[in-house]
Amino acid sequence: MTALKLRLLAVAICATVAAAHGAMAKDARGPVTNLPLPRFVSMKASEANIRRGPSLTHRIDWVFKRRGMPLEVTAEYGHWRRVRDHDNAGGWVHYTLISGVRMALVQQDLLTVHSRPDKAAPVTAAFEMGVVARLGECTIDWCEISAGGYSGWTPKTTIWGVYPEEIRE
Repeated sequence: MTALKLRLLAVAICATVAAAHGAMAKDARGPVTNLPLPRFVSMKASEANIRRGPSLTHRIDWVFKRRGMPLEVTAEYGHWRRVRDHDNAGGWVHYTLISGVRMALVQQDLLTVHSRPDKAAPVTAAFEMGVVARLGECTIDWCEISAGGYSGWTPKTTIWGVYPEEIRE
């Protein structure tokens, strides 16, 4: 085979493997919980050591210090979950320090939320960037969030803690 044919064959193989991996990743389940991987959770504790590996003997790389912060679980091993935050910082955390309660992180300064999922709907509140809000119902483009006694609908693209294709009732 010529060098060009070998390169084309390598590209085709890589594309096939990537497509298969994408299909598998979409339907992946955790080997411990049988819950979807990846998935969003939140910090149950006010402080959590994030370790380099799944045991107490591994070095602590980070300490997350914000109760309710949304995290994405990307792997499971025994009582440990590999998580990452909105900045892609992460590592392994003990499962008792996280919760299945869904939260969202506001990613836009003075984010206005509306009374219904419509830009023309009345504004009910404005949230500062970095606010951690409880995640409610989500349509294909909008999510309902609440924090500090205020709630409303916002476009999904303005928050972190929900997948673009995710719908919540």
